[in-house]
Parts: sequence; C-alpha cells; structure tokens
Amino acid sequence: MKKVLLLLIVFCLFGCKKFVVSFEQPTDMKLNNLKLEVLLDKEKVQDINLKAAKGLPTYETADLPVSDEGKHQLQIKVRDTVFNYEIKYPEERYIMVTAHLKTNGKIHVGILKQAYKYRFH
Repeated sequence: MKKVLLLLIVFCLFGCKKFVVSFEQPTDMKLNNLKLEVLLDKEKVQDINLKAAKGLPTYETADLPVSDEGKHQLQIKVRDTVFNYEIKYPEERYIMVTAHLKTNGKIHVGILKQAYKYRFH
C-alpha cells in the first residue's frame, strides 16, 4: 500500500504539468461581471467572470494543461478584443492576469509571468 501511495505522489509531482493562472478580480465596479474567455493554443479552455470587490482585489486560480513542447500561446478574449501572450513552460509557470479599464473606456488585459508562486497578502 505504501508503494502505491508513493508512486501516486511521484506521478502527481512529475506527471501533471500545468500552468497556474491567477485572475485578479478588479476593484473597479465598472468591470463587474466582465467575461474573459481563456484560450490556450487557440482552443477554448475556460470562461472567467470577473466579480468586482471593494477594497483589496481577490484572485481566482485556474490550472491549464501543458503539452510536451513547452511553448504555448495564451489568448484572453474580452468583448471584441483578443490579447495574445507567449508562455514558456517551465520558466513561466505561474501567471497573473489583470484587467484594467482605461480612461478612454477600453479594457486592457496585462499579465505577469514567473517561475515561482505568487504570494498574495
């Protein structure tokens, strides 16, 4: 039984390659209920609905699958705009996505990429 449990732990550590993507929930109430469509390598992976928070922003985390190539294209669709980002696994394993409302009324989506986990305080 111990061998099976140990094998399962090793498999999960080395066999489950994933991007960890954190979506920042905005503090701007104008972005409340905004839908983000997430595509990985031009295939739809998930829809995220932003929920505006008062005070500090909150985060919703999603795990996205990784192929053996190590290089992927992350696309975020917002209304009629598509934002494209190149992601390299494992160098850019942890990603934070943030939506901002510009003064001209357009939405901009930015990302931060790094190899280690983000710490939210």
